[in-house]
Amino acid sequence: MPGRAAVVGAGTMGNGIAHVFAQHGWEVALIDTVPAALERALDTIRANLDRQVKKGTLAAEAPAQVLGRITSAGALDAARGASLVVEAASEHPAVKFAVFEQLDRVADPSAVLATNTSSISITEIAARTRRPAQVIGMHFMNPVPVMQLVEVIRGHATSDATIATVMDTARALGKTPVEVNDYPGFVSNRVLLPMINEAIFCVMEGVAAPEAIDTVMKLGMAHPMGPLALADFIGLDVCLAILEVLHRGLGDDKYRACPLLRRMVAAGQLGRKTGKGFYEYEKG
Repeated sequence: MPGRAAVVGAGTMGNGIAHVFAQHGWEVALIDTVPAALERALDTIRANLDRQVKKGTLAAEAPAQVLGRITSAGALDAARGASLVVEAASEHPAVKFAVFEQLDRVADPSAVLATNTSSISITEIAARTRRPAQVIGMHFMNPVPVMQLVEVIRGHATSDATIATVMDTARALGKTPVEVNDYPGFVSNRVLLPMINEAIFCVMEGVAAPEAIDTVMKLGMAHPMGPLALADFIGLDVCLAILEVLHRGLGDDKYRACPLLRRMVAAGQLGRKTGKGFYEYEKG
């Protein structure tokens, strides 16, 4: 089944998606307009492959083979020849709409165009193309090489054939796909983000310290990571963006972002990626 895929965006999610496709035999074009982002992505993939070797889950010769299947590129033209394109650009509607308008022009007519968006409407993205039946959500979880779930989101016009292709592909990548329909936040973030937001309200209102809140959820609810540590991991700016999609799309004030979250994002305290969020982190 392995063929040729293209991944647009070489950030945290994009490099993980490229890693998984290449590990399972696909030829991958990893596309980003920033050369430094491509270099960082390849370094990250190399480090993660080495970690898999040390854990004994990958043969010693595999990293070189996997990296040999990944070609980096600076323009969307590199998506030509791919049967599946997965967009993993930044979580902003205008960015994704522009990418899909261009992909629709350069990708093969038969190619499936998937988006890794965590909350933006698949239907709205598909409407920017002339192939809405071939546009779908393929929402991987972070870190992609480790997490089993892929949320497969059906837009208003997504065909059954496109759904079947992506479900089969996800299984071939060793993932467990779950089909959901196109509503704001889908399932994962519609359930997760209100919990994170409520934990932030608890901090703002002085109910408990971040460490205490996270300990309650880890030990009392068997969560592997507390909601505030998870928010730092996701990025507080990303959390805010998803809450705004939920609030705007569903019109319910239960999705209103906590003022403390807005203030922290305005201050540039975004979590792990800036070294400070609800916790402090050492660089690297």
